[in-house]
Order: sequence, then C-alpha cells, then structure tokens
Amino acid sequence: MSLLSRSPSREAAPQQAETAGHAPQPRGKAPRRHSGPLPDRGHALRYWIIMAVLMLCAVGFTFGILAWDNPMEVGSRGFWLIARMRVETVIVVAVVALCQAMATVAFQTATNNRIITPSIMGFESLYVAVQTAMVFLFGITGVSMLIGVPQFFLQAGAMVVFAMILYTWLLSGRFSNIHIMLLVGVVIGGGLGSLSTFMQRMLTPSEFDVLTARFFGNIGNARTEYLPYVIPIVLIVGTVLWLRASRLNVVALGKNTANNLGLNHKRELMVILGLVSVLMAMTTSLVGPMTFLGFLVATLAYTLADTYSHRMLFPMAALIGYVVLTGAYFVMRHIFYAQGAVTIIVELVGGLVFLFFILRKGRL
Repeated sequence: MSLLSRSPSREAAPQQAETAGHAPQPRGKAPRRHSGPLPDRGHALRYWIIMAVLMLCAVGFTFGILAWDNPMEVGSRGFWLIARMRVETVIVVAVVALCQAMATVAFQTATNNRIITPSIMGFESLYVAVQTAMVFLFGITGVSMLIGVPQFFLQAGAMVVFAMILYTWLLSGRFSNIHIMLLVGVVIGGGLGSLSTFMQRMLTPSEFDVLTARFFGNIGNARTEYLPYVIPIVLIVGTVLWLRASRLNVVALGKNTANNLGLNHKRELMVILGLVSVLMAMTTSLVGPMTFLGFLVATLAYTLADTYSHRMLFPMAALIGYVVLTGAYFVMRHIFYAQGAVTIIVELVGGLVFLFFILRKGRL
C-alpha cells in the first residue's frame, strides 16, 4: 500500500479534528488580529473622548481669558480690540505648553525613565546663574541688559551649546552612557546653583529682590517681542520631533532592541536630546524656570492616553499643558487676582504629583 493511501483524506480531516476536541475552523474566515497603539475599540473611544474634553476645556479657558472682565459687548469692535491685547498671553501659554510637553515626553523616552525631566540637565541652573551674574556684575541695570532679541538668543544659545557639549562628550566618548550623562548634568547643575547662591549673598537687598522675581516662571511677564522668533523655531523643532515619532517608539524599546531593529540608538539619542535642548532653551528664556510642569503634563498624558505611540502622546500632553496653564491663569487672575502666582501653583501641584508618583512606585 502506498504512503498516499495511508494518509487521511481531506474530507476526514474536519471530522478527526472535531473528534479530537477541536472545533473546525470555518473556511475563508481567518481569525481577526489587530495590533496598534490603541489595541481595541474601547481604548480608541476613550482616547478620543478625553481629547474632545481637553479641547472643550481649552476653548472654554481661552474664551474666558479673552472675554472675562471685558466691558465691551461680545463680538463688537471694542471687544476684539481688548481681546487682541490678551491674545499674546494665550500664545505664550500655547508655546510654553508645547515646548514643555514635547521636550519632557521625548526626554523621558530617550532616558527610559518617566520620572526625570530635562530640568535635571542644568538648564534652569544655567538660567539662574546667568541672571545672577549680570546683577552681580552690573547691579540692577544688569537685568535690563538681558532684555532684547540679541540677549534672548545669546542666553538661549548658551543653554543649547552647554547641552550639546554635554551630550557630545558623554555620549560619543569612551563613557557612552546616558546615566553618567544624567549624573554629570546633576553635578553641574548643583555647582551652578551653589555659584549663584554665593553671588546672591553678595547683593544688596534691593538687587536681590529684583533678581528673585526672575527666578519664577511668569506667564504675564513674558517678553512678547520674542514671539515672532520663538514661534517658528518651536514649530520647526516640534515638527521634526513629530516626524521622528516612529523612531521614538523604537528608542523606547531599549538600546539593544533598537540596534537589532536597525536603528542607530546612540545617534538617535543625540538628535532627540539636541531637539529637546532647543525647546527647553526657548521656554526657559521666554518665561523662566518651570521645574515640574513638564513632569505633570507628561505623567497625566501617559495615564490618560495609555499608549506607546508618541504621535498620540504628544498632542495629548500639549493639550493637557495648555489646559493646566490657561485654567490656572484664568482662576488666579480673574478670581483671586494673583496672576503672578500661576506658575507657583502649577509647580506646587506638579511637585505633589511627583511625590505621589515616587511614593507609589517606590523607586526612581
């Protein structure tokens, strides 16, 4: 008897499968499988509902900032003249929210740590050191010497150069370790902070009071004449990060996995950190230090979006940042009449969220 005659016939195969306890698979209908940033319809619906709610909140707070205490009738020429003077505040908030959100999410992906923020690299310490040095050397007039477009780019450029030297030295040299880079950034930031404290002790009380006001991020005191230069830079850098979102997804898998998938992990890290340094230099030079805003919006974005896709994390984080800043600005200015305390309140809430996250996770 031939081997072919011993094999079960095609007609008997479904019967044998059913006898063995397996239900026969229907012909022509392969099992449906799906893999993506949102695994099922429920996750997708939840994501878009949250985005819609954030958009409604953003529109509501924006209209509140433009229309609250506006004595003119809504829609009239006088109303829009007054609202136009408040639009600059809204634009500053949008720029800061976009910079902080995208920079923090990209930085945490590059470092594979959802606790640390770009502030750890010494951006804010360098900002404080520059402000303090100018007042220390030139007195109160040193503050006015830092006002102007050339001075703005000089200060922002110093931050970017400082960051790029750090990245090139510690990621391309014999160390080639991002954890060493972070530790060196902490040490340098601490050293700059100590130097700033020493110079502040040598100032007069009036000089110290003027200088202290520069150490808190303040939306209301942002220099709007910088916006025509800041907005194109932020949009270009943000677009580049957006286009590299798929690469960020791979970087999030870790160094070995990224290299095995054909991505040059070290080069990608340097590109991401360079873009992050530009965004952080823009926002810090525009409104001052905001230590915990990025951590707050990134943590909320991870929790609410529940996805690995950076093309979904970026817009949600930016919207959360915008809603948080506009909501805090509206409440503090029009209800408590303390607009200068906006960033202080945001930093307080962000710090509490940071402590809660640390205590719940139990480790860095």
